[in-house]
Amino acid sequence: MDIYVYCNPLCHHLVRFLLLLYLCINSSTGVKSCMEEERRALLTFKQHLTDPSGSKFSSWVGHECCRWRGISCNNRTGHVSKLDLRNTYTYSEYQSWNYTEYDQSFLSGKVNPSLLALKHLTYLDLSANEFQEIHIPNFIGQLTSLRYLNLSYSNFSGEIPPSLGNLSNLNYLDLYSNDYRGVSSKNLNWLSHLSSLKYLNLGGVNLSSTGVSWLHHVNMLPSLLELHLSKCQIDGNQLPLSLDTVNLTSLLVLDISENYYLINSSFPSWFFNLSNLVELVLHGNVLSDPFLNNFTSLKSLEHLDLSSCELQGQLIPKLVGNLCKLKSLNLGSNILDGAGVSEFMTGFSNCSYNRMESLDLSRNSLWGSIPDSIGNLSSLKKLDLSGNRMNGSIPESLGQLSQLVDLDLSWDPLSPYDSYNHTNRWRGILTESHFINLTRLESFKVSTERPMSLIFNMAYDWIPPFKLHTIYIENCRVGPAFPVWLQSQTQLVDVTLRNTGISDTIPEDWFTMLSSRVRILDLTYNQVRGKFPFQHSNAPVLEELFLSDNHLEGTIPPSIHDMKYMSIISLRNNRLTGEFPSAWSLWGNIMIVDVANNNLSGSIPSSMGIPSSLYVLKMNNNNFGGEIPFSLQNCSQLTDIDLGGNKLTGKLPSWIGSKLLQLRILQLRSNFLSGHIPKQLCNLQGIHILDLGHNNFSGTIPTCLNNMTSLVFGWQSGWIGYRSYYEETTIISKGTELEYSNGNDRWNLMQVTSIDLSSNSLQGEVPKEICSLIALGTLNLSRNQLTGKIPSMIGNLTQLETVDLSHNYLSGEIPQSISSLNFLSHLNLSCNNLSGRIPTGNQLQTLDDPSIYQGNPSLCGFPLNKCPGDDIPSEQPHQAEDGKDHENDNGKLGFYTSAVLGFVIGFWGVCGALILKRSWRYAYFQFFDNMKDKVALAIALKIARYQREV
Repeated sequence: MDIYVYCNPLCHHLVRFLLLLYLCINSSTGVKSCMEEERRALLTFKQHLTDPSGSKFSSWVGHECCRWRGISCNNRTGHVSKLDLRNTYTYSEYQSWNYTEYDQSFLSGKVNPSLLALKHLTYLDLSANEFQEIHIPNFIGQLTSLRYLNLSYSNFSGEIPPSLGNLSNLNYLDLYSNDYRGVSSKNLNWLSHLSSLKYLNLGGVNLSSTGVSWLHHVNMLPSLLELHLSKCQIDGNQLPLSLDTVNLTSLLVLDISENYYLINSSFPSWFFNLSNLVELVLHGNVLSDPFLNNFTSLKSLEHLDLSSCELQGQLIPKLVGNLCKLKSLNLGSNILDGAGVSEFMTGFSNCSYNRMESLDLSRNSLWGSIPDSIGNLSSLKKLDLSGNRMNGSIPESLGQLSQLVDLDLSWDPLSPYDSYNHTNRWRGILTESHFINLTRLESFKVSTERPMSLIFNMAYDWIPPFKLHTIYIENCRVGPAFPVWLQSQTQLVDVTLRNTGISDTIPEDWFTMLSSRVRILDLTYNQVRGKFPFQHSNAPVLEELFLSDNHLEGTIPPSIHDMKYMSIISLRNNRLTGEFPSAWSLWGNIMIVDVANNNLSGSIPSSMGIPSSLYVLKMNNNNFGGEIPFSLQNCSQLTDIDLGGNKLTGKLPSWIGSKLLQLRILQLRSNFLSGHIPKQLCNLQGIHILDLGHNNFSGTIPTCLNNMTSLVFGWQSGWIGYRSYYEETTIISKGTELEYSNGNDRWNLMQVTSIDLSSNSLQGEVPKEICSLIALGTLNLSRNQLTGKIPSMIGNLTQLETVDLSHNYLSGEIPQSISSLNFLSHLNLSCNNLSGRIPTGNQLQTLDDPSIYQGNPSLCGFPLNKCPGDDIPSEQPHQAEDGKDHENDNGKLGFYTSAVLGFVIGFWGVCGALILKRSWRYAYFQFFDNMKDKVALAIALKIARYQREV
């Protein structure tokens, strides 16, 4: 391009200098005008994709496509060489999670063939997006310049196109499928053509139909350094025991995790010829002892993951001792219950001590205490002993691990239902010596089974040498005050101090410093006093707030809704007053709201249903009034609702049964609700607790209750775990209030099945359809106006433990089938119009309290008075004072009495008649005389015949 400048010679030199500088800068930064054909191709590609966030394509304007986000050009030629549109919205332990932003971060749509115009493209990354099960495009196999291809975690489906075998320059191929219905392959012939491949990830790709051919094709990749075959449904029984040639000798990383039955006792020997392996991941397979014996040949191993492999026995310590280069060992989630941690420490050789950086023995059943020799692992950065059965004191030698970053001595929060085998039992005292050299510690977790058996006893003014990001302490004594050492931790992101004996107000200065960065705050089961926190502090990234079971007072400030990342708020069992803030729409991520057992008042906010992410709503035992908000119907994922113990009015909305189809628990007892029970409730197939007691409902009980299939077949939808949130629910059962929970050391809430419609004004009969609810444990229909008979098939409810039909107008006999309820421990049929004999037998014989049946004048039988015509007393048999059973004696006495009476009656019945009646007496004796003559004659004839024969 010609440039004409009118100026003196000095000006000419200056212009030339600036032009050269401009060209140099452009050349050095690689910024060139992209090829027009490639720019148009990129715009066409963009038009077929959806970008909800707008962030991916916001810069795709103008002619300088090399400046667009995700686009890189070759510095020399100017051709587009790199297209990187991976979804970078990933989870970080110390970063708040916004579900709305996450959902909008995915690209979706169609991958347009216009990319074929990018003939110099060497790098293509579309990973972690949402392509809605479309097939991997065949045309990608024509992008022959590709060296890097990543389509992982993008929800592609169907057969892997064989055309990928044309990418002979490919060094990196990642097709990981995160959907079990996703990518599959019946033939991997194309794979053997990728001779330059160094990285291959087919994780999640179904290889079950390829037989053993996948191995032969993978074995033809001599340059391969990393191989990932996780969740590929590989059958180990199909693997050849030997290979003529093993070309994978350069392999450094092998991941064949979660193929479950891949490993067996006859696992192929060629596997152990991979002597250069540095990292081996076998997580989620079933390993045998013979297999473990061969590990000694893998001398180069630095990282070994044997978690969730059903390992047991004593081989592991010996195995570890022979792997001198080992840096990380994961044995979590096995069955290692035959040895203590001491055995593991003694199994390590000196070389292992010097190199070990990560040791994970979590979720086993290891017993014993931590040996003092733990301090010899001088390079250790991570130590996880959580979820075992360890006991004793924690050694001070832990304080010598100067490289330690992550220390976990807690129970297992992932297994609340099997806590006995996964709960450590620490005791003793922790002092400054336990932490003296832990200058790099960032995460510290400890908990113990027996509350307060482990005590933190530091000097009042002690300042730790570390700055923690995560602290988790449960059932250990830290209080009564918030100690100075804890207040010195101002970099905390996750804070859990559950049941730590703290009886104090939250230090304002410390809390102010934390509030701007804290993501999880859990102070449950303490005696924290004072006003609700965050009155003036801002918590912009707070996600989970647990302040339950404390002594907090005052109101919940409106500013709580400014915490836009909030997903769990649990404030139950405090002394909070005032109204609940109404701006629910600002909570885009809210999943759990539990403010039960406070003194909150006002109406339940009408904006409640705007964030449709809600799963659990518990606002019971407050003073809320008004109606159930209509907007709640938008929360289609709701599983648990408890609004009982308030002052709610109006009708029970029918949309609960048509919109909230995921409900498992619906508790509205002790309100002022009225109207009929809508039949739409029968659509709640997953319901297992329905409590509408103590309201003003009228009409009849719906006859469609047998549509509640969870109560018919006994299946329960699995509990969705929310970290440390333990739901608590009170059920009226067995004549009393019982508290259930899904947390540690509580009754399993998910096993409770109950229908309670008591204390209403329900009329009509008890529907016979209720007898189909075989899995029902509690049935309470008491204090209504029910009429008719008790359903004759009530005995079908074989799991019933509680039946209360008292204070109604039921009539007729008690069905005999009720005696077949073998688990029945509480029965109340009092104050009805029942009649006839009380059934007996089986479990009923143990329910001997007469009040069960009182108020039914026409009932009789045990344990009431005997029925008319009964000859046997109603009392049960009992033993004599001397302890001997006289039941047999009584039986003999009855027999002898009957015999004597029979003899007397028979004797005088015959003889008396002969004495009083002369004609009968003459006939009687004449009959015997005739009989005598006939018998004598018969005998004489027999003798004469016998003599003749002789």
